[in-house]
Amino acid sequence: MTKKLFPIMAVAAALLSGCSSSDKSQDTDPEAVANASRQELEQAISDRDQLLTLMNEIQSGLDDIKNLENIVSVDKSETPDQRAQAKRDIEAIKAGLIERQAKLDELEKKLSASNLYSDNLKKTIQGLKDQIAKQEQEIARLTGELETAHTRITQLGTQVDSLNTTVTNVSSERDAAELKSQEIANELNVCYYAVGSSKELKEHKILEKGFLRKTKLMKGDFDQSFFNKGDKRTLSSIPLHAKKAKVLSNQPAGSYTLTEKNGQAVLTITNPDKFWSLSNYLVIQLD
Repeated sequence: MTKKLFPIMAVAAALLSGCSSSDKSQDTDPEAVANASRQELEQAISDRDQLLTLMNEIQSGLDDIKNLENIVSVDKSETPDQRAQAKRDIEAIKAGLIERQAKLDELEKKLSASNLYSDNLKKTIQGLKDQIAKQEQEIARLTGELETAHTRITQLGTQVDSLNTTVTNVSSERDAAELKSQEIANELNVCYYAVGSSKELKEHKILEKGFLRKTKLMKGDFDQSFFNKGDKRTLSSIPLHAKKAKVLSNQPAGSYTLTEKNGQAVLTITNPDKFWSLSNYLVIQLD
């Protein structure tokens, strides 16, 4: 409160000093004092009031700038809305400074033409100009900090976007690799099995045998479409829908069982890795 009253008291003292120096210059001429018009006195009072008002406005502008200093900081993490508001506040203060400078220039021009324009008043007006210039410097500094913060935020946003893109690309590559791995795993676990009578197996060129000839299995151009496709990981048993059956292909002994259930033969794979270790094809002949 004391700091705010001091400039006002200075203005009042400067004006009184101006009046005093005017009086001193006219002490030897009482008639000149008596001839001072009421209009000139009213103008002097009006000029004084304008100057005091400007003082208050400049002091208020200084307080606004100090408040902005608590918001505009590169190292703080204010929200975009707060920074946008700070930018609007800065523009408003800039406009206010321009308006006050214009008022001060106009008032100085008027005072300089009057008898109140003393040395003390000149110093007071110059002090007000210096305050406005200092506030303009502060506003320029705060504007620079705000722009620096905005640039830094933009850079960080770009980095985040780049990282997001990288993460997306890595995720896509990972997903593609996982899909490819799954496709390979599925392909490696594909198995085929054919179940049929001796006649059916011969008709589809899966089985070849004759009198005094060695039995051949899946030699030459056999019919692939007669085989059922399965997955080694999930194919655990095959209902054969016949009372008797035998495995013709080269599946290791001990890796499967042939049992009867409800009068029907059933092949059960007890050791899948061993069962499919020699071939991906299984041929079962029904009797």
